[in-house]
Amino acid sequence: MWTGDVVGSVAENEREPGPSDSLRTFGAVVQALREHAGLSRVDFAAQVRFSRHTVESVELGRRMPDDEFIERAEAALGNTGALRRASRHLTRGEPGLAAWFRRWARLEREAVSLCTYECRLVPGLLQSEAYARAVFEGTIPLLTDDQLEAQVVARLERQEMLRDRPHVPFSFIVEEAAFRRRFGGARKVRDMLDHVLECTARRNVTLQVVPVEAPLHACLDGPVRLLESPQGRRYAYSEGQQNGRLISEPKEVSLLHHRYDTLRSQALTPEDSRGLLERLRGEV
Repeated sequence: MWTGDVVGSVAENEREPGPSDSLRTFGAVVQALREHAGLSRVDFAAQVRFSRHTVESVELGRRMPDDEFIERAEAALGNTGALRRASRHLTRGEPGLAAWFRRWARLEREAVSLCTYECRLVPGLLQSEAYARAVFEGTIPLLTDDQLEAQVVARLERQEMLRDRPHVPFSFIVEEAAFRRRFGGARKVRDMLDHVLECTARRNVTLQVVPVEAPLHACLDGPVRLLESPQGRRYAYSEGQQNGRLISEPKEVSLLHHRYDTLRSQALTPEDSRGLLERLRGEV
């Protein structure tokens, strides 16, 4: 029986909150100053040394800008002081993330190691933009255009961890069936496989595939995510229909780590896993 900390189901209107007025206003100021300076989002992103997705989400009011963003944006946009003054009125929020996922997302940003087992879909941290968009377009009830964009942006921003934290090991174990799912035509499937192969080519990212012909294995109870905090605490996260559970009880977390470690020995090696994905790409 599950006994860890629980983030339970929430009301529908709490699931995917929209941007706050203060975030929208700040974003509009950034966009107006950027356009007045004659900079595209791509050019501005290069100057402030943040990704285009981050710039876009700040401008659309979907992301709380940190101090570095504000200072670099000020320098790039004329040092008027407008952004520093406007930032004092910002209220925090985490649009684009389900209510039950937010605590895990905060822990994830500081983790010193992350492990993911997934059997339903390609894990969010490895999804291409087109794949993520297709996932959210299929959400029931249907999302509004703003909600869908907020979801996609939030997912792409989470993926920046793979690049921006090269000292943190990311381990993924994924069922082969997830990569065989056809979700938008041959081109999208090839793009998704190319994206996964690119992401997992990084030195700090490991992918192992559980082949369809594999026998019963240690994680048949369902998807699980594991992490270790900078303080040495270990957590787990389990998600199902309309709810997610952050688990901190040591005995339960230890059991889930043991299952994941066992599954590592039951899945294909990273080298064989890449070979399988390359063969799947050739079949599409």
